[in-house]
Amino acid sequence: MRLTIGIATAIGIALAVPAAPAVAQAAGAITVGMPVTDASGGAVGTVAEIKGDNLVIKTDKHEVMLARKSFSVDQGKLLFGMTQAQLNAEIEKSMAAANAAIVVGATVKGTAGASIGKIDTVDADTVTLSLDSGKKLRMPKEGVRGNADGTVTVGYTAEQLDALVAGSASGGTSGQ
Repeated sequence: MRLTIGIATAIGIALAVPAAPAVAQAAGAITVGMPVTDASGGAVGTVAEIKGDNLVIKTDKHEVMLARKSFSVDQGKLLFGMTQAQLNAEIEKSMAAANAAIVVGATVKGTAGASIGKIDTVDADTVTLSLDSGKKLRMPKEGVRGNADGTVTVGYTAEQLDALVAGSASGGTSGQ
């Protein structure tokens, strides 16, 4: 599962990383497949993807997107201020908090951050959204993301979700 760690955790991670010389932070110095190690040289993971100012790091258990500035380059490796076990524990803590936010009554926000409805029902695999427009939409649980503030985010605007419901009413399967 890929996860972006919350702001508070990311700040803690950034502060835990040893300072890096400006030369080592050159954009071309980090490559996909580059090993990530902790300060004692222990394996943390590898760089799976580079996405602008962020890196997707694959540990033995998870993939997580972290700020590029959380690392320093040293002799062909990236140094990171946490061990693999510490990073995995923080990822799992963030995942648990995100999953705890996916509950009946939680406010659902769209891509622009505006409220677009509430969660109506939750089961093992799906959530049903009650949109502000009065329409309902059932979607896979993986399609929503819980946030630290107790809200839930979907990757659509209210207009896009209304269009999905309208499309499903004329032959699709997502609406109710």
